[in-house]
Amino acid sequence: MSASGGTRAIVAALGANLAIAASKFVAFAFSGSSSMLAEGVHSLADSGNQFLLLIGGKKAQREATPEHPFGYGRERYIYAFLVSIVLFSVGGMFAIYEGYEKILHPHEIERWYWPVGVLVFAIIAEGFSFRTAIKESNELRGKLSWSQFIRRAKAPELPVVLLEDFGALIGLVLALGGVGLALLTGDGVWDGIGTVCIGVLLVLIALVLAAETKSLLLGEAAGIDEVKKIEAAIVDGDTVTGVIHMRTLHLGPEELLIAAKIAVQHDDTAAEIATAINAAEDRIRAAVPIARVIYLEPDIYSEAEAAKGPDPKATPGGPTPHPVGH
Repeated sequence: MSASGGTRAIVAALGANLAIAASKFVAFAFSGSSSMLAEGVHSLADSGNQFLLLIGGKKAQREATPEHPFGYGRERYIYAFLVSIVLFSVGGMFAIYEGYEKILHPHEIERWYWPVGVLVFAIIAEGFSFRTAIKESNELRGKLSWSQFIRRAKAPELPVVLLEDFGALIGLVLALGGVGLALLTGDGVWDGIGTVCIGVLLVLIALVLAAETKSLLLGEAAGIDEVKKIEAAIVDGDTVTGVIHMRTLHLGPEELLIAAKIAVQHDDTAAEIATAINAAEDRIRAAVPIARVIYLEPDIYSEAEAAKGPDPKATPGGPTPHPVGH
């Protein structure tokens, strides 16, 4: 659902941004408004970003290979991170530079009806795109708030489109305000100020996207609800009596790796344990369909060992003992 919903939102945003970018560049050519130029580059950057997301989604569908045995699901995270870089550099920094130049060298806006008309059209088109992204996101976010959804979503496309469209709508309002004040006062400095505000907004959105996609690239665990479902599915109360410890990792938005050490009875035979593990894997996949790679290691539960707590040296990323003499 997340993949198909994300693709619909991307295509809607791409169509809107291409049309808006063309209209903004035409308005800039006739009016000389720096806000229009900054907004045109912003829409062009957004269009490129949506192409990047589509490419990432396509590449992520490749089959696993001996060199990449867990597949290419994280391609979607890599391309989403590239989006944040493009938004920061091409969108945000360009707008700040253009606004700064306009503040230093202001000039009167010509043919005011071009930028105003284009901005109104752009707000309508971006509103349609934003509405599509909201509709697709609502199918996935459940009871989560919008900030929680953006922070916890494992599929990067919808959060990226949501933030881009939200930023675009705010940017259009800022551009309209800058153009409006420039027309009312006859001072082109306001157009430059509006452009700088657009650039700062885009940089902030790019930083949020970079932080979220960085977390996904590093590797995020399954959500709390999914972890509970997995733990409940593993234990059968007969052969598998408990979960000693478990690690989960998203190999991609719809691919989950599960590694767990499970407690079994000390007098169970190897055949009984193997049968119990196969049954547990079936229950896990039924409870959490995105569980693709499952490793279950049987062990005898020891209350004495459990009382010691987890060993930090056995945890990936945990402390490493210093060599003697250092």
